[in-house]
Amino acid sequence: MTTPDKSPYDELDIDETLKTILEGTSSKVGKEFFKVLVFNLAKALDTYAAWITELESAQKASSIAFIMNGKWVKEYVYDLKNTPCEPVIMGRELVHIPDNVVKLYPKDPDLITFDPIPLSYMGIPLIDSNGSVLGHLAVMDSKPMPENPRNVAIMNIFAARALAEMQRLKAEAKVLEREKKHMRLLSSAMDAIAEFDEDLKITQVNRSAEKILGSCSEVLVGTNYATMMSKASLEKLIKIIDKLEDKKEGEKNLWIPAGLELTDVDGNKFQAEATISQLDINSKKYYTLIFRNVTHRIEAEKKIESLSSQAEYLKEEIKSQHNFEEIIGKSKSLQDVINNVKKVSTTNSTVLIYGETGTGKELIARLIHAESKRSDKPLIKVNCAAIPAALIESEFFGHEKGAFTGATSKREGRFLIADGGTIFLDEIGELPLDLQSKLLRVLQEGEFEPVGTSKTIRVDVRIIAATNRDLLKEVESGNFREDLYYRLNVFPITVPPLRERGDDVITLAEAFCKKYAGNIGVKLNPIDKGNIEFLKNYRWPGNIRELQNVIERAVITSQDGSINLIGELPAGSDSLAKNNIESIDDDRVYTVKELSNIERDNILRALEKTGWKISGQSGAANLLGIPPTTLNSRIKALNIKKPS
Repeated sequence: MTTPDKSPYDELDIDETLKTILEGTSSKVGKEFFKVLVFNLAKALDTYAAWITELESAQKASSIAFIMNGKWVKEYVYDLKNTPCEPVIMGRELVHIPDNVVKLYPKDPDLITFDPIPLSYMGIPLIDSNGSVLGHLAVMDSKPMPENPRNVAIMNIFAARALAEMQRLKAEAKVLEREKKHMRLLSSAMDAIAEFDEDLKITQVNRSAEKILGSCSEVLVGTNYATMMSKASLEKLIKIIDKLEDKKEGEKNLWIPAGLELTDVDGNKFQAEATISQLDINSKKYYTLIFRNVTHRIEAEKKIESLSSQAEYLKEEIKSQHNFEEIIGKSKSLQDVINNVKKVSTTNSTVLIYGETGTGKELIARLIHAESKRSDKPLIKVNCAAIPAALIESEFFGHEKGAFTGATSKREGRFLIADGGTIFLDEIGELPLDLQSKLLRVLQEGEFEPVGTSKTIRVDVRIIAATNRDLLKEVESGNFREDLYYRLNVFPITVPPLRERGDDVITLAEAFCKKYAGNIGVKLNPIDKGNIEFLKNYRWPGNIRELQNVIERAVITSQDGSINLIGELPAGSDSLAKNNIESIDDDRVYTVKELSNIERDNILRALEKTGWKISGQSGAANLLGIPPTTLNSRIKALNIKKPS
């Protein structure tokens, strides 16, 4: 056994010179090792040439290091056939030719070119543990080389040293190649890969991780991962690491549901999808986190979802659009409304539009939006009277999947769809009291929570509301919140009924006649005097909507280019039509009270004919050609009560 103070070669049974030579090679590796090796081999055996080769193929060898006459021979490649090296490789044994090597191998093309011409040769194969010949070690000299056990021992010692280094280099090359492949794989991966230890300190990262985390590996390695994620994500990660401990070896990997919220070195937060795996090395645990930044994808998905909701909403809007597209009329009352619209459009003020049913309140709302700075964003309409009370909150604010029976998927509410734009709340007076407080919060703070979640969403939405009710009276009766009323009533606009717009009724009638005649391909004569008088004297309880319906029916039933508006009044309107005819004959002007009585009688007649049924195909509203909400409003206004 050697002691620490002695060389590992002290126990070798060789002379001091050989020991010194061997110690000289022990500090070298790689190419330098082989050069020192052959140099010292030639010196030890007192030969003028020594070399070590590596097999390129079964019949070709190339020198790793070749010294001759004290000079290095570079890139010496030769065919083994007909050379003294051939039996070394093919026979897989030491070959010693003490003399006359040229005579024994006359077909060797190189031997006779050496100066001086060699006489003796000794070679030994380098055979690895698998039995493969890697190359050989050889010497030659210009003088005879008698058999000498010491020389054979030296050749074996040097061959063993050479083989060990060759094997080490090949193993190292394989490791390096694996590492290169590994690094190519990691570097080319689109996903970020980061390894960290039990203390959550990063141990290595790939290029994608450097890019996503915003720094180079030199900075990232050693950084504690806890500083690069939100508190909630850190807690989630620790719980998942604990779960990995319970899994079997070879199965220690998990998908991280809903991902993590990570932070780059500049403090920018991003959402990441991720998987994690655990590897135990020498009783230490290492974790590999594979993740990708999905912030942009999530934003895109939200945008797509929002656009899909808008598209769905707009499809519904197209179906329910009115048949008129522009504001028609020049009456002073209408021009006053238009002037107010121009004043308020450029602001973000809340607008409350008053007016009877059918006066065109929605058209005024659309005009305000079109003239505003929000015109490039959507105008979203909500009819508060048409949505069931149980679903209004969901329509307003959206809901999560499973929030209530029938909520099979997540849905965005109208307020979120209208973010950046305008929301039009039609029939605001019909909004239930419990929803009024939530609407008030949106108006005051610009925030709400979808049904089924506590997550607060902020929006920037302009409110335009409309009603045919007297909201102040509704406040006094306790049906409408006073604070909401004053929040909505910032800029009130009252749309005049058709009966107060003078000759606008004629202008509108002519426009509708032109439109519907064009639709069905008929040619109409100008409206005659009798029909003009009828248009002026009829009270139009359904306003423009009623006028529109009457004109459409009159155009369809027209004969020889003439229309009969009186004949297209709803059944039960005979007395009103008759009085209009009489007014044409005797120029009589009716008082408001007389007209009110005529309207009251007409509605009573329609109710009696339909058994006091308001809505539906066989209801009084359909018979009168007006919406059920309008009929209910007129019944209340005229104090009509069903007989007991």
